[in-house]
Amino acid sequence: MIRVIVVATSFVARAGLSAVISSNPQLTVVGSASDLEVLAAEVEILQPDVVLIDISSNFQQSVWEKLLLISQEKYPLPMLVIVEELDSIDLERSLRAGIRGILLSSSTESEIVRAVEAIAVNLIVLHPNAIELIQTQEKTTANPVQSLTPREIEVLAMLGSGLGNKAIAKGLHISEHTVKFHLSSIFQKLGVSSRTEAVTVAVRLGLILL
Repeated sequence: MIRVIVVATSFVARAGLSAVISSNPQLTVVGSASDLEVLAAEVEILQPDVVLIDISSNFQQSVWEKLLLISQEKYPLPMLVIVEELDSIDLERSLRAGIRGILLSSSTESEIVRAVEAIAVNLIVLHPNAIELIQTQEKTTANPVQSLTPREIEVLAMLGSGLGNKAIAKGLHISEHTVKFHLSSIFQKLGVSSRTEAVTVAVRLGLILL
């Protein structure tokens, strides 16, 4: 029996996915959660085999980043994530972080069930459209000079000079919030997770000079 936790902000979505999982005699829903904070407690108590997460109705980059952190560092469990579209997601990075499956909200009930079964035995499940997107993203990552905007390169250069967010914002006449947005985009495009790593990679690629 494969133990599944269902996560979705909407009660209707949780109920629907729970019904889909319960329709298969090999699967059982051991719990549900409305957000990632609740999921943390549920995982520790219930020890599921697969976590099924639906973020199709409220996708935000901050939610996705938190999901990657949970998958990679805190709860290394097989996760199947349902999203509205693939364009906003770095699929290669998601797989490296430990997410085992990504489906679209248009997926059928049988596709979801088969995906849960496959992920439970350590297989990776991706929507058919994801393969082409991964190849496209790999090409973009391979040439970050083209993928970074001129403003992002400016931010990188100031980062390399040791300036903090406030100083960067003042120097570029933008808000600190906008600086944080640019940094998040830079980190994602360069495949790094810290300011030091970003500067190191940027220097190696010839994006900035120290």
